[in-house]
Amino acid sequence: MKPKILQLVRFTPLVEAALAAEYEVCPFRAETDPEDFLVRQGQDIVGIVTNGLVGANAALIAALPSLRVIASRGVGIDGIDLAAARARGIAVSNTPGVMNECVADAAFGALIAIVRNFAAADRFVREGAWLKGRFPLAPRLNGKRLGILGMGRIGRAVAARAAGFSMEVRYHNRRPVSDVRHGYEASAQDLAAWADFLIVTVVGGASTRHLVDAGVLVALGENGFLVNVSRGSVVDEAALIAALTQRRIAGAALDVFEREPEVPAALRTLDNVLLLPHLASSTRETFAAMEDLVLDNLRRFFAEGALVTPV
Repeated sequence: MKPKILQLVRFTPLVEAALAAEYEVCPFRAETDPEDFLVRQGQDIVGIVTNGLVGANAALIAALPSLRVIASRGVGIDGIDLAAARARGIAVSNTPGVMNECVADAAFGALIAIVRNFAAADRFVREGAWLKGRFPLAPRLNGKRLGILGMGRIGRAVAARAAGFSMEVRYHNRRPVSDVRHGYEASAQDLAAWADFLIVTVVGGASTRHLVDAGVLVALGENGFLVNVSRGSVVDEAALIAALTQRRIAGAALDVFEREPEVPAALRTLDNVLLLPHLASSTRETFAAMEDLVLDNLRRFFAEGALVTPV
């Protein structure tokens, strides 16, 4: 008898087929009456496949008395109630490591785009404004100071790219990292005060909520740029809108938002912010690697009771 799996997010066709071949899959998103479904079938479900944003909250976990494993696509786990899972001994996995390079590429690409104002330059050409005059000058990136908020796997990959731009790099973590040669700043605000550019790569969750607040943005200053490829909750969105509107910082590039896919109208009307649809890890290669790792975690768990990448 196949293990019964609750599927909360879509996967690529090949992985959907693999899930269907190996498990009895319940596509929860397609249920017109989710509560009735959980009453009727919740007691038989032993696994969940999800992602960090959709997650699995305490109420859902409580409705599945036989649940044994939650396999999440992506590195973020802030949407999963880990306390509720651990209280029941439910195993949780994510997919770290496989997305580092693509997220770092996106972070640096977004930094280049917002500092050099490429999106506005594209509109400038398309609208025929080039025929009437020259596009405004922008700052350069080479040789500037880059602050990295979160020196984990992705932060290290960002730092490696900064070397190609002859940038000085410093970082802030909860504590210094022993094998990182870059300078350490004791707080996010200290790092922002030092940096020309601040790239956010910390994990999401309660411990980092609004870590980038009004004080950090003031410290970054009117010539500073912010890039966020971590989680929308890390940045105080209201404070950021105020800082961008009042030009207390020069600009921002955002791949994540506090209530995505909803993006505040105030951000959508500003010309000093680059808005991306949470695409930092969205390459064909990275998605394939993440989804393969979801399958590997499920297979190992049901075969051996262990996970490849436990949280």
